[in-house]
Amino acid sequence: MKTISFGIAGAALLLAAQLAVAATPNAAVEAVQMPAWVQRGNANIPLTPGMQLNDRDQLRTGANAKLLLKMREGSLVRLGENGTLLLDQMAEGGDRVFAAALNVLQGAFRFTTDLVQVRRRRNINITIATATAGIRGTDLWGKATEDRDIILLIEGKIEVQRGQAQPVLMDQPLSLYLAPRGAPALPVAPVDPKQLEIWSAETQIAPGAGAAQRGGKWKVIAASVDTQADALKLYDALRAAGYAAEIRPAMRAEKLIYDVRLAHLPSRAEADALAASIRGKLGVAEPRVSR
Repeated sequence: MKTISFGIAGAALLLAAQLAVAATPNAAVEAVQMPAWVQRGNANIPLTPGMQLNDRDQLRTGANAKLLLKMREGSLVRLGENGTLLLDQMAEGGDRVFAAALNVLQGAFRFTTDLVQVRRRRNINITIATATAGIRGTDLWGKATEDRDIILLIEGKIEVQRGQAQPVLMDQPLSLYLAPRGAPALPVAPVDPKQLEIWSAETQIAPGAGAAQRGGKWKVIAASVDTQADALKLYDALRAAGYAAEIRPAMRAEKLIYDVRLAHLPSRAEADALAASIRGKLGVAEPRVSR
């Protein structure tokens, strides 16, 4: 009986592990400094922490906005303000190699694999407008602008190709690939660490910027209104502007009201910063912070 019991328990544990792997999304939002959207077909949906992302999702950030994603195999993807990123071909094969194609159409971008995840196998191609870098576990920063494409290798090894030109192998830390629009790419050159600090700030969500993140418990109540129609009007205005508003009915003084709120703020300081950023805008007069 003990052997049978152990077998059942082992099978249950294996099934639970398989279900957990199956439930892991190929990409999900970890944190967002709004405004930011995902375009799916003809719909523009505000991004919120925990949202699962799919192939052909096009992510956009507005002014002063940033985005942090976590990929299935643990790597992190950051997108700076006024950026556009297309996700595609995301899948983990039977050989446990995670594959994806990330197309940076506009703005600054960073791909990072931490020390814990660096041994995980991946086959990720990142296209910065006109130049494509093949990733096998590394750290890079890139930016697509109107006049040039930039790829900065921070750590690891990548192979970069632009159009039909010969691929360029980059394996030295802090090396730069610069490709002016309408002209050949420049020779790979080293970059000063101070320049890396400046560029990294374009994709890093700074403390106190009012970013929502997975697991955050604080909220900003944009307004409390008496009617569902008024709540929907403010809700629609916020979401159209890239803020993931929610409506929550509540009883106060034996009266039904509707709270229009922004959730998932990790601290009072972050909630205060978000409240300050929307005060006097989009129909928000005097937002309140709550937990």
